[in-house]
Amino acid sequence: MLSPVTLCGRFVCLEPLSIDHAQALSEAASEDRSTYRFTPVPDALAETEHYIDLALTDYKRGRALPFAVRHLETDRIVGATSFFDLDVFPSRLGGTSGSSPTDEIPPTVAEIGATWFASSVQRTGVNTECKLLMLSYAFDTWKTVRVTLKTDARNTRSRTAILRLGAAFEGIRSAHSPASDGGIRDTAFF
Repeated sequence: MLSPVTLCGRFVCLEPLSIDHAQALSEAASEDRSTYRFTPVPDALAETEHYIDLALTDYKRGRALPFAVRHLETDRIVGATSFFDLDVFPSRLGGTSGSSPTDEIPPTVAEIGATWFASSVQRTGVNTECKLLMLSYAFDTWKTVRVTLKTDARNTRSRTAILRLGAAFEGIRSAHSPASDGGIRDTAFF
């Protein structure tokens, strides 16, 4: 299993997600929810606790490394993000196919996602710094060879933000997964 890590920059600290973040995350999610059309975001404390429980279950299975995002200027929890779909390729430092990553055998590939923020910090440097901290950790510490970012193909704000990070657009997978609005989602891959 990967050890929890804290990643800090100028504006944010990504803290290992715990049930202790439930109330603060619930409050962050309760701000203006109109921008959550394409993103599943927990609504109310019970949903937030369930959201955290699912993320921690994925962590215990070696499939994710979830974070709560602390805004340093306000000392508030303002959202969540995660490494997930962590995979170790067989040739990686003695890893075997399907093995979960560990500190000694880090992930060969990863995805960054399950990201959402309180409306008060959207369109600020928070998301960019979170992604840059995570990308730096993945490539510099784990020596990961690929990090995937993906979003609902209709989410132009998210697609634009991903491109601003320097990610390469790889294409759209049609009918990829259920959409958060109840339809079927085409997914843009980067």
